[in-house]
Amino acid sequence: MITIDVRGLPRSMTENALQTLFASHGKVFGLRMSKDLFNGECKGFAELKMEGHEGRQAIAALDGSVHEGSALRVSVHSERKHPRR
Repeated sequence: MITIDVRGLPRSMTENALQTLFASHGKVFGLRMSKDLFNGECKGFAELKMEGHEGRQAIAALDGSVHEGSALRVSVHSERKHPRR
């Protein structure tokens, strides 16, 4: 299981649309999208959990792709070396 970072999402992106986008490459086990507290719009980034080989296929296929005019940056999640205080 790997965690995938997705950046550059359009503000109009919904959790269902993101799930559908990645589901074409394999099963999505979890999804967390950052949303604006006031209007509920996507803030431009999300994290997903997928099986390792399926996740790597999704990263290869979707990194750099354009969705609703926004270029997506898709990569394996890396932990911060120095956590926020």
